[in-house]
Amino acid sequence: MISKSQIKLITSLSRKKYRDQHGFFVAEGPKVIDEFIAEGVALQLHFSTEISNIESSGIDQITHQELKKISNLTNPNTSLAVFKFPKQKIVAENGVRLVLDGIQDPGNLGTIIRLCDWFGISQIICSKDTVDCYNPKVVQATMGSLARIAISYVDIKDVLGETDTPIYGGVLGGQSLYAEKMATDCYLVVGNEGNGISEEIMALLTHKVTIPQYGVSQKTESLNVATATAILLSEAMRPTEK
Repeated sequence: MISKSQIKLITSLSRKKYRDQHGFFVAEGPKVIDEFIAEGVALQLHFSTEISNIESSGIDQITHQELKKISNLTNPNTSLAVFKFPKQKIVAENGVRLVLDGIQDPGNLGTIIRLCDWFGISQIICSKDTVDCYNPKVVQATMGSLARIAISYVDIKDVLGETDTPIYGGVLGGQSLYAEKMATDCYLVVGNEGNGISEEIMALLTHKVTIPQYGVSQKTESLNVATATAILLSEAMRPTEK
């Protein structure tokens, strides 16, 4: 059984204002929930429609109709949990650090976080106008990878303007990504879905790199930002002897 106060709390967490106020976020589905638990993220509430799960302590059984009232998904999974924001991870001082300039789509951010987990990128630096990493759609898209990546929201102009470390930016019309040997210690910037990297950040780039277009028609204007990030990270993490 779920109480009215719990329903009110959980549904409020779909908005950033209340996530920040309470310091909580929502995760859905057994796999995603188990990933956060395994990483030691503090569990606050845990509900499931599966009777087999109820044997575990701390899990409350609810009906499918109750789950629909609190779920952010069109087709709710069997489980929903509320977690406390994890402690801020130690910020990396070297290696490849991904910088996001105005990413707006939750699905894109979630996929990018998962990509960083795959490629061993431990830190993402986000502009303040990048979508919140605890947005429910972001959380679901990360499939638990959110628990393993250090994510900070800062004025990225200040960060990039005060470093001597190489700054690479994925742009149109730059040098071919495959002709540019990327430094193993660098910042890698990707920009907004519609507008790309902002002018003020573009001015700080030390290297502008482009993913070459090989299609015969050459009519495709651009790549999805998450797809482009996957290609950029794959190249950035290649062995140094390339």
